[in-house]
Amino acid sequence: MTHRAFIFHSWMYYLLPLSHLWSIASAQIVYSISEESNPGTVVGHFAKDLHLNVQDLEYRGFEISGLNKRYFDVNTKTGVLSVRERIDRDELCTRSTKCSLTLEAIVNSPLNLYRFEVNVLDINDNSPSFRSPKTYLNVSESAFPGERFPLDSAYDADIGANSVKSYKLSPNEHFSLDVQSGGEQSVSAELVLQKALDREKQPVIQLTLTAVDGGKPPRSGTSLIIINVEDVNDNIPIFSKPLYKARIPENMPPGSSVIMVQAKDSDEGLNGEIVYSFINQNNDNSIDAFAINSVTGEITVKGVVDHETNNAFEIRVQAKDKGHKPRASHCKVLVEITDVNDNPPEISVTSLVNVVKEDASLGTMVGLITIIDNDAGKNGAVQVQILDSVPFTIKSSYNNHYSLVVDGPLDRESVSQYNVTITATDEGIPPLSSTSVVTVEVSDVNDNAPRFSEPVINVYVKENSPVGDVIYKMSAFDPDSDENAKVTYSSLDKRVFVSSSVNINSDTGDIVSLQSFNYEEMKTFQFKVEATDSGVPPLSSNVTVNVFILDENDNRPGILAPYSDHGTVNSENIPYSAEAGYFVAKIRAVDADSGYNALLSYHISEPKGTNLFRIGTSTGELRTKRRMSDNDLKTHPLVVVVSDNGEPSLSATVSIDVVVVESTGEIQTQYRNVPRKEESFSDLNLYLLIAIASVSVIFLLSLISLIAVKCHRTDDSFKRYSAPMITTHPDGSWSYSKSTQQYDVCFSSDTLKSDVVVFPAPYPPADAELISINGNDTFDRTQTLPNKDKLSAHGGVVGDAGSPGGSGPELANRV
Repeated sequence: MTHRAFIFHSWMYYLLPLSHLWSIASAQIVYSISEESNPGTVVGHFAKDLHLNVQDLEYRGFEISGLNKRYFDVNTKTGVLSVRERIDRDELCTRSTKCSLTLEAIVNSPLNLYRFEVNVLDINDNSPSFRSPKTYLNVSESAFPGERFPLDSAYDADIGANSVKSYKLSPNEHFSLDVQSGGEQSVSAELVLQKALDREKQPVIQLTLTAVDGGKPPRSGTSLIIINVEDVNDNIPIFSKPLYKARIPENMPPGSSVIMVQAKDSDEGLNGEIVYSFINQNNDNSIDAFAINSVTGEITVKGVVDHETNNAFEIRVQAKDKGHKPRASHCKVLVEITDVNDNPPEISVTSLVNVVKEDASLGTMVGLITIIDNDAGKNGAVQVQILDSVPFTIKSSYNNHYSLVVDGPLDRESVSQYNVTITATDEGIPPLSSTSVVTVEVSDVNDNAPRFSEPVINVYVKENSPVGDVIYKMSAFDPDSDENAKVTYSSLDKRVFVSSSVNINSDTGDIVSLQSFNYEEMKTFQFKVEATDSGVPPLSSNVTVNVFILDENDNRPGILAPYSDHGTVNSENIPYSAEAGYFVAKIRAVDADSGYNALLSYHISEPKGTNLFRIGTSTGELRTKRRMSDNDLKTHPLVVVVSDNGEPSLSATVSIDVVVVESTGEIQTQYRNVPRKEESFSDLNLYLLIAIASVSVIFLLSLISLIAVKCHRTDDSFKRYSAPMITTHPDGSWSYSKSTQQYDVCFSSDTLKSDVVVFPAPYPPADAELISINGNDTFDRTQTLPNKDKLSAHGGVVGDAGSPGGSGPELANRV
């Protein structure tokens, strides 16, 4: 509640006693209260005014009734009537001058009814308001000063002095306000034109109309008056600028906006409605690429816009109004077409040299390259490069011309053809690129000599092989091509022996034997072969060929003295008292072959079924198996067969008659006569001496070879094998091993009678096995001997180093 409202309420409160006096006098109480009073505001002392005892109100059931009882309340303890709910006079009584609320009060014991009224007094709580916040007026710009235009009145819910009393108009140069009063509640206003209007200067005039009431303090309300000045076609369309400039990229899709021209016509309606169009004065078809919106003046793309075809357009535009007598104006539009990176570079290769020699020097030109990019600026600036890693590069000549040159070593044998991928990329955003593949063949130059797969070739040939056999097919590889890779073969060894032994086919490289080889005469020989290509100049390389003759079992065992006479029968005497194991004789034999072909065994073949004698299968010692008996014959003819281990096996026989004598004296007598035969045994001693000397020489040569290999290694083919080894065994035997030659040495541990057998092994060493021969003539294999399928030519020597009576185990060691 405002301060003035509070003063008014207080003034009314002091008038209440006078009203009470009047109510009592008239037998009806009338109270007055201002509207919008707060709940709890005291209206009057109701019990006192009705002369009721306050203490009796509660038990007498005092209450207020009637339609308006919801606005008031009586405190039964104090008898005070107060406001219960806010009262809005404007809602209850609208614009009535008097607003009175009738109520009734009822008490019991005794029952009584009291009537009273409450007048609701108006306060200025409402502002004037207009039916519409805006009022629109249409006034032609041709209207004359003095014309009047009525305005809507304002409404105020308050009454009397609080209602609308006057109007005010905002200051302006064209209109004034005429206010007219028709009574206490009627006030109206009119607009009066004071100055002629010009729509082009001010098409719309906005005025503010204010309504003021008579309250204290006064309240007001406003309404906006919008005056639209109606047009007369007295103006032509005018473009915002005489020259428009636009810049658009090429390839814009149809319908894309280019620019909007705008012309203004100060008139309105049809007089101000503008229609836009193109003016084609020279019948230029280029403007067909564009279209203009006749209403908005927007120019859009209609056809193809290509910077490479036309980089600028000049268009004339007309703006015309729709008045009765239309008026028009013109402008010019310049459209610049900017370049878009829409053309990838074009690569053209001319004067291409398809074949380049592999020895071409750096900088050798292979071809000419031309790059064309129709775009402009950076979109047409091109960078050229080669993809992948190839021995070529691109050098710039001038403008967009380049040359493809050799930039690294070429090797046809590694890469015979290059697919050079050339890419050209412009500097546009995003960049465009194109590629072209140039095929460059690398022609051959004779820069590679024929190559053998290994520096040394080992050829194995069986002895007695047929003449004309191809013993080896040589092959040398030349990575060059055509004539540069055509290889011919020839021997570098001009020795007569080599040329008479083998022949080399110059075209195929076949090595053909010209003679049948004999292992016993020649075990190996060596020569060099040269492979030469057909290039200019020719290149060549050579290889060492080692030919190893493999032994065949082509020699029968030979019986040594004293049983070497063919066809003779030898005689041996033994005493009757001889014990089992008595030494009778020793058969010695030699085989010119080697390995298994020279491994001899001894057997008794005749008489069959005898059980008196046995012979060592490996030693050739003939011994008794048991003591003599009276039933035994005095003379025992024996045929001993000496067989080698070849396939097929070859053998020799010796016949011995064993005579049983009564006493050892007879045997000694026979031996006493032997001195006369000393000269006959000199041949045997010579053989033994030769055998021992041979073994010694072989041992010394092997030892010297070992030292030589250790001290000075040569580059020949033998360096690939292990060094020789000499091993001494506990039984007194020795073993010698050399990679290039092996020997089997067999001798008896008996000091009186022993054999030394030497078996040269093949080269390179085949699988070998140590063979121990025990006293029971059985074999213990400790290392693999050469397989019979891989036999090389071997030689054997047997020498007697002892005398009769010797016995014991023999040892054959493979060295």
